[in-house]
Parts: sequence; C-alpha cells; structure tokens
Amino acid sequence: MSGKVRDYPKLARDILDAVGGKENVSNVARCATRLRIVLKEDRPEAKKVVSEMPGVISVVERGGQFQVVIGQHVGEVYQAFLDLTDLDSNTQVEGEKPQGTIVNRVIATMSAVFAPFIYILAAAGILQGLLILINLVVPAFAETGTYEVFSLISWAPFVFLPILIAITASKHFRSNTYIAIAATGALVSPTLTELAGRVGEGETVSFIGFALSETTYTSTVLPALFLVWGLSYLERFLDRIMNETIRPLFTPFFALIIAVPLALLVIGPVTAAGANLIADGYNVLSNSFPALAGALIGAFWQVFVIFGVHWGITPMVLANYDQYGMDSFQAYQTIAVIAQVGAVLGVIIKTKRKEIKQVGTSAAVTGLFGITEPAIYGITLRFKKPFIIGSISGAIGCIVASFFNPYYFAYAGLPGPLTLVNAISSDYPSSIWGVLIGVAIAIVLPVILIQIFGYGDDTAKQAGSDELVEEQNETGDLETSAPTAKNVMNEENVLIPVKGSLVRLEDIPDQVFASGAMGKGVAIEPEDDKVTAPFEGEVTFIAPSKHAIGLRSMGGVEVLIHVGLDTVELDGKPFNIEVSVGDHVQAGDLLMAFDREMIDQKGLRALIPVIVTNTKDYADIVLSETIAADKIMLTIVK
Repeated sequence: MSGKVRDYPKLARDILDAVGGKENVSNVARCATRLRIVLKEDRPEAKKVVSEMPGVISVVERGGQFQVVIGQHVGEVYQAFLDLTDLDSNTQVEGEKPQGTIVNRVIATMSAVFAPFIYILAAAGILQGLLILINLVVPAFAETGTYEVFSLISWAPFVFLPILIAITASKHFRSNTYIAIAATGALVSPTLTELAGRVGEGETVSFIGFALSETTYTSTVLPALFLVWGLSYLERFLDRIMNETIRPLFTPFFALIIAVPLALLVIGPVTAAGANLIADGYNVLSNSFPALAGALIGAFWQVFVIFGVHWGITPMVLANYDQYGMDSFQAYQTIAVIAQVGAVLGVIIKTKRKEIKQVGTSAAVTGLFGITEPAIYGITLRFKKPFIIGSISGAIGCIVASFFNPYYFAYAGLPGPLTLVNAISSDYPSSIWGVLIGVAIAIVLPVILIQIFGYGDDTAKQAGSDELVEEQNETGDLETSAPTAKNVMNEENVLIPVKGSLVRLEDIPDQVFASGAMGKGVAIEPEDDKVTAPFEGEVTFIAPSKHAIGLRSMGGVEVLIHVGLDTVELDGKPFNIEVSVGDHVQAGDLLMAFDREMIDQKGLRALIPVIVTNTKDYADIVLSETIAADKIMLTIVK
C-alpha cells in the first residue's frame, strides 16, 4: 500500500455494508493489523467484495471471525466501525448466542482481550531491553534511583496486567467494566500479596472456613479472564432478579462479595495452575528436544498468524515469565518473524517491478516492529514461494539457535528486530549469540534462495500490465511478450446450471450482486430444483449453509452459483449438496438439489445469481440473449 491518505470512515461504512449492515454484526474487535468482526450470519460474497476495497490488504475467515487485514491504520477503521454499529458498550444483545465452536470462541476471546493493549506490553518490553543494554555498558546504573523509576515503569503493565485484562474482557463479555476492574483489583492488591506470603510461610489464613492458597495473581492472565467471564453471567442474573431502583447499588455489591472470594478460592488457583501446566508442557519439549521445538515454531508460527490464532499462546508465554523470568518461545518466535522480513527483502532484490518493490519496502519496514501481516499478505503469501522459503529459513535459523539455549528475559509484545536485546543475560551468555546467529540465517538464507529459485510463477497473474511485458523483455523470461491473436481471441463457455428464465443481474433485489461488485454474471429464475456444473472443472467452495457453490473451470474461469437470496439464514435445510470441495466435475454433473417450496414458504426468493468472480481477468463477458437447458449462458472472452 502506498502512503496515500484514505477515507477510513468511508472504508468502515463500505465494510459494514458488505457484511450485511450493523444488524448482522454481533461483535467487533481489533488487533495490530486486523479488524475482527463476528457475524450473526455468514455472507460468502462479502470476502470477495471487502478484499478488493482500497485500503484492505486481505480478508481471512478464521476462528469464527471475519478478519479484515488493514495494516497500521486499523485503529482508525475500528473506531469508525464502532461509531457506526454502536457496539462500544457493555449492553448484552438480547437473544445473542455464542458464535462458532469452543476453539473458535477461545481464539476470538484471546484476540479481543490482548490486542487492544499489546502495544503497551511491547513498549514496556522495549524499555526493559534498553535497561538491560544500559546496565551492560554502565553496571553502576542499576544502583541509581533513575534505574529504579524506569524499571518501575517497565514492570507496571505486567504487575497490573489483570486490570488491563478486566477492561478489554469486560467489553468482550459485555459486563460492567468498573465492576470488573474492582474485582481484578482485589487480585493484585498488596494486601493479598501479603496474605499469600503469610500462607507461604506456613500460616493458615481462611475465609469462612476455607483456607486461602499462597497463589498471587500479578502478571497472570487466566484468573482475571475467567473471573470477568463469570462476572458477566453473575451480573445479568443479578440484574434480572433485582428491582431497577436498587440495581445500580446492589448489583456491584453482590457481584463483588460473590465473585472475588470465588476467584480466590477456586477460579484463581485452578486457572493459574492450568496456565503453568501448559507452560511446563512446552518447556519439557523445549528442554528435552530444543531443535524440534525450534523447528516447529520457526516453520509454523507465521501460519498461526495467517489464521489469526496466534494470540492463543500469550497466556503460556506470560506464565513462563511469571514462573521463571524467561521464555524460549519468544526467542524462536523472533527468528520466525525476521525470516518473513528476509523473504520480503529477497523479493525486493529479485523483482524489477516498481509496484512490488514499493509494497515490499513498506512491508519490510513494518516487519522491523514485529508486525508481519503486511509482509505476508502483500508479498510472501501472495507469491506463495517466498512464504515457504521464509518458513523453511525460520525453521533452520531456530534449529541452529537451539544449540545455544536461547531465551528472552523480558516480555516482547511484538517480537522482532527491536526486541533482540531481550535475549541478553549474564546468567545465560550464549542466549543472545544463539538468537543473533538464528536471526542472521533468517535474513540471509531467504534472500539467497529467492535469488536462486525466484519468487513465484504467478507474476503474470498478479501483473497483467504493460509493466510486466517490459520486465519480461528485459529478463528474457519469455520468447515473446506480445500476446498472440490466438490468446486474445480465446473464448470459454459457461453453460446454464439450472433450467429457468434469464434475469439481468442489475435487476435483482440484492445490492452486492446487482452492483457488479462481485463480478459480471446473470441471474436465473429457476424452473427446476437441480443445479448442475456449467463446465468441466473443480469445486473450490461450498458455503457452510450449503446455499452457494464455487467452481473453477479448466481454463481458470471462477464462478459462484448462489441459490436464492438471503437463503443463508435457512441453515442449509432446503439444500442437498452432491459434491465436495476438491471434486473434479464434468459439465452437466449434479452439484446440488434444493427445495423451492421450502424457500418460498420462508418468504425468500429462489432466484439464482451466477457470477464470474474473476471478471477482471478477462477482456469481456458476453451474456446470451436467451437460455435453455444445456445451452451456453455466458461466453468468456480472454
């Protein structure tokens, strides 16, 4: 993306319109680069529409979320989106149900909770790293009051981490933020720390007959998270049973005297032990098979980033710092991050295309701050080969680093080049050398490999311009760069997939289809209840609600067949799918059968838009004047 100033409130409005308006939005959150939207009903066409909007890098549908990758301006879009949807409140939506599987909801929760304050933790981690450097150069600095004040500042976000979690978790779970802060404040109270210390020394301290544990909750994650989650249910219960006159006073009163003791006696000890157990499990792998642990993190960490599930590791990492004051996961994570930056540098050096160089330079700079989404979606995953090379290089770098016992000794909110000093420790002098060697491999190796093997064979698909022709002439990659008459005049036919009458796309009552935002095509008023393949090709997409099927022809034409308008809300009941994603089909093969009567009874229309979703790849798409069974419906001019 260029440095052009965009109208981000307009982008927020466009995204909201594409996903079905605020009535279809259940929740919204953000992370460093993504707008994460939870939809009440999936809209299969929205991904294509939003991904092509200026200012959007990519769209990912994972973890029960519609994730719009925007980059560094995500905060502006997020705030505008909140203003449009009125979701920045703690009011529970009546009748709303949890979205997705348990795993998806856990991932969505971790993202919503940590993303808003991750930069605070990152800033504190950088300050800790700078203090490490200063102490190495001037050892006496550690004895000064200046050091103590800066150290206090750097540790404050971690000491009071449960309160930060209370703020974001209360918004996510839609509980009262101030009650959540008061409850988690009790968990980090100096008085509780003093009580825990007495228990640790052998004294029995009990609450209504139950003994308190010696567990403390500063710098912990799960105790506060589960406490606020429980509070959200408790508050709603109290609000229901109390008269509205006394509710403002007695809901917080009973919530605090019930939730805090429950957290101290049950929730806190159990969840803290669970986080520590997960951390210990990783540490067993890291200590017993360090090369394997490094290889796995180096190779697959960026895959987690693509799917947006990387926040799920945060409790384990923080548990390591809380228990041991160090963590190896973030040391390996840093190498994996830098490997993607190295892959981008390799592409920048290899390509002669100005657009790729500009996008790559911007992505590489962002990667210096530990944010790799622009690098991934703008360059490495776009051409595929650089992403694979970066992942392999990251794994190799981590394997080599593993022989030096690499650790981070200060938490890095966004591991990357700026956090390398976090690996410095006089007790583990080899740690920093291991990380530096691993990082050197992660930068240099992908640059070398991309110069040897190139950065992908899909350059022609990405460019489609005179600039590519010029590059091919300069490099001699093609015998001729001018398209032949045969290539220009190539045509491909799309047959009618269901018997019926033609309806012009602009005449159908669905703005997304009618506007042509999804691509050119035609709609069919069906006279039959069977949908067949309009060409020989592959099934590429089946909507979870079974109402839409995507196909790609042998020649590359991509078609979406969308049975009915707004039929996503029928949860697949009228549809019987006869194929699976990846199946090879011949023209005329049965794709699905559907119940027109059921669609009509639900007050919906069975009109079937058939859209060429990669319209921009072709010179023209010609619609037939009339259509009948086994006849040509569209002619694609290449």
